[in-house]
Amino acid sequence: MTTGAVPFGAGAASAFETREPVGLLACGGRFPVVFAEKARECGIPVVCVAAYGMADPVLQSLCTEFTWLRRMSIGTIIRAFRRGGVKQWTMAGKFEKRVLFRPWRWLLLVPDWRMLRFWFLRRRNANNDDSLLLGGINELRAEGLECVSALDLCPELLVNEGVLTRRQPSKGELRDIAFGWHLAREMGRLDVGQSVMVRERAVLAVEAIEGTDLAILRAGELCPKGGFVVVKVAKPEQDRRFDVPTVGTQTIETMRKAGATALAIEAGRTIIIDQAATVALAERYGITIASLVSPPAA
Repeated sequence: MTTGAVPFGAGAASAFETREPVGLLACGGRFPVVFAEKARECGIPVVCVAAYGMADPVLQSLCTEFTWLRRMSIGTIIRAFRRGGVKQWTMAGKFEKRVLFRPWRWLLLVPDWRMLRFWFLRRRNANNDDSLLLGGINELRAEGLECVSALDLCPELLVNEGVLTRRQPSKGELRDIAFGWHLAREMGRLDVGQSVMVRERAVLAVEAIEGTDLAILRAGELCPKGGFVVVKVAKPEQDRRFDVPTVGTQTIETMRKAGATALAIEAGRTIIIDQAATVALAERYGITIASLVSPPAA
């Protein structure tokens, strides 16, 4: 059983060779949809539990079995996976953690007793992403449900090294990327966030609970002249089963709105959803996308 971080670069075959049903815990964004489409192409039944208000409803037509998760209920997830004959499951998409801090959250989220037991008795003291997600993985493992990485089925989503757009980063942008790279890595090590926004080697914004898009918009408000870079990297000990850095067309649209001109991501450790469309949109807006294995020389 996998208990810690799974290294990137592992083969794509092992977890999904058997064609047995796979469970999908789906949250927001395109990643769950892309995974479900790929699984259907490969003849793998998908038993989906989708976070209501976050996950794309199109998943209902892509999955063999489908359940909306309308409350914070570990029991609902376990029962749905067992009904579908699931032994292995994966998670994909962005969970909007802000819902955990709304007023009267327990009345709105309606947790079941297993969630309450996990939250108050079994989880670690911290509420950072790794603690919560690894705790949830352990809860399902105790029921014989093993979490695997969606990237074992979709390794092609991991971006290759190189400048993906025709426009190369300017010297100023390269300096800002080099400056922001180490800061983003440190924020990842602390499990705060994966992205930093930099202009003239000054940090405009650091991603936290709000997510990358809102952090980019905040940077645009603080730097109305624009021309800043977005640096997004994986955690030093990134577990590829969850929270893998992900960008797509929405990232580029947000960057244009905020005035960002360059996106630096980590080659082999970042997901690009709909890469051709994402690069084409960046070309249209004059935004450069640089996929790097290490920070450029400043």
